[in-house]
Amino acid sequence: KSLSIKSSSVDAITQELVVAKRPDCGGVEGQVISLIANHFRVKVETLQPIFHYNVDISPCPSKEVARVLKRKLVEENSTLLSGAYPAFDGRKNLYSPVEFKGHRLEFFVSLPVIPRIKSDVDQKGKVFRININFVAKLEGNGLGKYLSKDGDECVPLPQEYLHALDVVLRENPNEKCFPSGRSLYSTSMGGAKEIGGGAIGLRGFFQSLRPTQQGLALNVDFSVTAFHESIGVIPYLQKRIRALHDLPQRKDRSLTTKERIEVEKELKNIRLFVSHRDTVQRYRFSSLTEEITEKLWFEDRDGRRLKLVEYFKDQYDYEIEYRNLPCIQISRTKPCYLPMELCMICEGQKFLGKLSDDQMARIMKMGSQRPKERREIINGVMNGPVGPTSGNQGEEFKLQISREMTRLNGRILLPPKLKLGDGGFVREVLPSRTDHQWSLLGGHVVEGTRIEKWALISFGGTHAQKSHIPKFITQLCLKCEQLGIFLNKHTCITSQFEPIHALDNVTLLENKLCKIKRASSNNLQLLLCVMEKKHKGYGDLKRIAETRVGVLSQCCLYTNLEKLNSVFLANMALKINAKVGGSTVSLFNPLPSQIPRLLTPDEAIIFMGADVTHPHPLDDSSPSVAAVVGSLNWPSANKYVSRIRSQTHRQEIIENLGEMVSEILTEFHQEVKKFPSRIIFFRDGVSETQYYKVLKEELQSLRAG
Repeated sequence: KSLSIKSSSVDAITQELVVAKRPDCGGVEGQVISLIANHFRVKVETLQPIFHYNVDISPCPSKEVARVLKRKLVEENSTLLSGAYPAFDGRKNLYSPVEFKGHRLEFFVSLPVIPRIKSDVDQKGKVFRININFVAKLEGNGLGKYLSKDGDECVPLPQEYLHALDVVLRENPNEKCFPSGRSLYSTSMGGAKEIGGGAIGLRGFFQSLRPTQQGLALNVDFSVTAFHESIGVIPYLQKRIRALHDLPQRKDRSLTTKERIEVEKELKNIRLFVSHRDTVQRYRFSSLTEEITEKLWFEDRDGRRLKLVEYFKDQYDYEIEYRNLPCIQISRTKPCYLPMELCMICEGQKFLGKLSDDQMARIMKMGSQRPKERREIINGVMNGPVGPTSGNQGEEFKLQISREMTRLNGRILLPPKLKLGDGGFVREVLPSRTDHQWSLLGGHVVEGTRIEKWALISFGGTHAQKSHIPKFITQLCLKCEQLGIFLNKHTCITSQFEPIHALDNVTLLENKLCKIKRASSNNLQLLLCVMEKKHKGYGDLKRIAETRVGVLSQCCLYTNLEKLNSVFLANMALKINAKVGGSTVSLFNPLPSQIPRLLTPDEAIIFMGADVTHPHPLDDSSPSVAAVVGSLNWPSANKYVSRIRSQTHRQEIIENLGEMVSEILTEFHQEVKKFPSRIIFFRDGVSETQYYKVLKEELQSLRAG
């Protein structure tokens, strides 16, 4: 789809992005087949307005508590809310099918709090002040015009109304499931499966309301992800930290400095509840106490100093066993201690740590379903007790949601011919009839590169593993030669050998890479990195090499060097060739000859793609990395160049997009001798809530570039 800009009639300064309708009804080639899509039609009464209200709750609660408060508020104040059961997003937005009895409403809602001390039997519940203020009346006629086939082609998508409907359809699933992004998970969908390391796998479903040519559709899909196992903190640490696996057998042991750091890392931001008393309260891990439990004292409300272990014995008749472990501190501003052995991990917390290979394999197995099974699971969601049709929200907002998947026609296109090099000649390749794959064996790449200056650096590895390096270089050079790629048999500098922990120090790592580049007279074409094992510093290595030092890199593991097989060497050679500017294959018939009604050989087109990679969820400081790739030739469009920039932490909008696009367009001009007349741009990784913001800002950057 192409994009056009239209000035808003409301504000001439504001420009709205409008998606142009496709110029036809699709192609005609290929065998027509019947398909079923996991889209469920949603009929909207466009005359039904939606009243948007802002919600402010003080003191600020968690989303779970906010939903409990909303339920109680609705039950106790039905008249003021005009008898409506509004939809709530758990944060600030409340949507109602009818107008409330006032544009500014204030409520005080009390939730019961179980007393901390037995003598506090008269303690009152916690009171929350809730202010509800009218924001806007959202009309549905704009959505009707947008979905109308014979309406104005320049009608913008009414994003606010669509977002309100999306919140409405998520209201009941949010009440019964654990939400995570656009997906919701529940133990009722097959139960929890332990995947090891203190994590469990839960089944769930993805849900999103989308406008289509057939009208509004609810996209529902099967989903699986990892959550923290709801167990005691002590058993959890046993599973997460190898050095603490025998804690129950050594209850008198303390933590070393290194173990303290590991424990704080594993428990960072995890929500907890206590097991020594009945309470609905939930706490968030802040830190560990400096003192061990045995030595901790605190002041009660009367100012008396009490010893922690004696307090728990007197008040709860509980004898603390792990007295040499620190306590968990749940407040950053005042002493508030909880013994580790009395703390439990709250259920419903998504596992944010990096999954091990075994954990990932188990999650993948849970999510691997045949199409028929997947269809049955999705239909089960739509007709089940936790899905988007399980409550009364549809009736409240006059929505009709189909329980049947959408039927449509598809077409099976013939596979395109590819061409390979063959000792200076061109050879056409078609997919085999057995596995329907293009076989590239026995041929040359269509365009091989010459790599004169390259270097090798090793991280870790035993003496025996390092002894495989010379044979690896010889075999890799030979495989490159067989594929029509020239790789110099001699590295431009002596192979460098560093310990594996060099990957932990980004400053040291950058200095090492800069030294290698200088030693090659700043003309290094490739840096081959051999690593002892998969390491968390891999990301830093790639980021520093390609955004700070300016060196293309290719990594591999020592385990692959011990048994050098042809497939591994071929994959390495093809990756290296593509990175340094070569081409593996190209279309036998160029794009314009295959799509003549859209493309012409004389009208040059560039294909671009962009994505932003963000740091690990528990990393709150490392920069995000933005990458843009662009095709360099036409009409083959099979050679690509990349530009990579580090940018603000977790910033999704690409900050230097215009600059990167400009550099790629310049290289395109050098290769093709003219600038492209059109840019076909692919953008990955943008959430639905940020889509239009990213589109608006990045399209402007593209045009500026």
